[in-house]
Amino acid sequence: MIEKEKIITDVYNALQKKVAYEDIIIEQPKERSMGDLAIPCFGFAKILKKAPQQIASEIKENLKGDYHSVVIAGGYLNFFLKRAGITEKVLAEAHHDGYGQLSFGGGKTIVIDYSAPNIAKPFSVGHLRSTVIGNALRNICQKCGYQVVGINHLGDWGTQFGKLIAAYKKWGDEEKIRKNPIDELTALYVRFHQEEQNDEKLSDEGRYYFRQLELGNEECVNLWRWFREESLKEFMKTYQLLGIDNFDTYDGEAFYNDKMQKVIEELDDKNILTNSEGAKVVTFDQLPPALIEKQDGATLYITRDLATAFYRKKTYDFAEALYVVGNEQQLHFQQLKAIIKKMGYNFADDIFHVNFGMILQDGKKMSTRHGKTVKLHDVLEEAIEKVSSYTNDYELKRKVGIGAVIFNDLKHYRTNDVEFNLDDILRFEGETGPYVQYTYARIQSLLKNKKEMSITMENIVINDLIWYLVFKVYNFSNIIEKAKNDYDPSQVAKYVLTLTQDFNKWYAEERIMEGDENYIQFKLLVCEAVGSVIKESLSLLGVEAPKKM
Repeated sequence: MIEKEKIITDVYNALQKKVAYEDIIIEQPKERSMGDLAIPCFGFAKILKKAPQQIASEIKENLKGDYHSVVIAGGYLNFFLKRAGITEKVLAEAHHDGYGQLSFGGGKTIVIDYSAPNIAKPFSVGHLRSTVIGNALRNICQKCGYQVVGINHLGDWGTQFGKLIAAYKKWGDEEKIRKNPIDELTALYVRFHQEEQNDEKLSDEGRYYFRQLELGNEECVNLWRWFREESLKEFMKTYQLLGIDNFDTYDGEAFYNDKMQKVIEELDDKNILTNSEGAKVVTFDQLPPALIEKQDGATLYITRDLATAFYRKKTYDFAEALYVVGNEQQLHFQQLKAIIKKMGYNFADDIFHVNFGMILQDGKKMSTRHGKTVKLHDVLEEAIEKVSSYTNDYELKRKVGIGAVIFNDLKHYRTNDVEFNLDDILRFEGETGPYVQYTYARIQSLLKNKKEMSITMENIVINDLIWYLVFKVYNFSNIIEKAKNDYDPSQVAKYVLTLTQDFNKWYAEERIMEGDENYIQFKLLVCEAVGSVIKESLSLLGVEAPKKM
């Protein structure tokens, strides 16, 4: 927002440059009646050896700038902006596609690793958070001028595939798997585990077939590829429901099999590895040791993730690499960054673990239903079906049902756990996706009355309710920038909720279609600006905005 930079510059000059420019903080007062923007003067007290209120008074006295008014409130300097100029600017620009677009990304590349379901297992509700947070961050980063590479790092390798191959060769039915891949493959895997308890030979078979897979045995590799392809086809049905099917690569764990040895050799060459009872580990001053290679030569997740990080840096030369992975992996990423740092690579500082909490139902982890994994696809279909009491239009049901699930997740700060209750999520009142979507549809209905005519601002009084809407629309790009810098899509969700609430308060208190034609068309332009930003905010979150509801 240009006004923020202008105010900071004016205050900097009023203080005769006795404080650093970057130390001047600008805020929005908690009570809107207190001002549009505020400068807290408490941080200047030590430097200037004066009371904050006295500093505020001196700034006001020396301030040069064209403001409606400037008010001292305790240790704050509160600014009331001139409404007409900002309103004209917003009404001229906000209805254009791309409003709020930023360029500070400068075309630099950000890679985002998100979603990452496991092959041959159900796409569970546990993967919802990584998927929607990652997708929203992708949209937000693009809005800030970055090139974004979306990576779906599939869980497609490990000893479980040896067991699955063994199970398929014993009990598998190709036709059944082609018809219902995930359920059939899961059933085979579960059966193998159950029978393994009473038959040690099965464990040996599982290890044997995984070893054959590692060695490139043609039959095993073909089976693995088939399991992967069938699983991915099934996953795509869920991604399409979510409206998230734009990953740039689906290269999973297996892709890095031939890239780990080079990393291990470099660790060895740089004397970073320590031998511990035949295993190779990296030790740290502040963290527990990281196991890189087991006694039998087997590698671990961190070995693979090291190879992954180096490959991504070489391939994409990223400015930032984001890993949208749960809270429980915090130590893993601390160790990953610390190892890369030990190896002498500063790009470790550009790796960020975008962690998140769990999905809860009635306060407990939402992980099983009748002893089975809760499939995300089933939950999404249930959400769509529950909208049936409102409409029979499938596309509208999908937009509302799926949008409600996504919005419910993203309105929470990502590290917090999210309570999941479909009945609450689908309500048309309260802090829900359908409430925001319905407001957008209401605005589209009003805009049928909009005429192409010039508006005269001279005699229009911009009341508080209109100003709060205009100023919030004006602030849109600041919200996007902060959401990107904090890797926090909830800031966009909370913003669009308050914008929607402000609009509905105005709608309830002032009749849009009353007054002279000039004032009616002015109010419709305000509606158009608000609607445009609601739609763009929802789009950043991965939620569609229906024109009719």
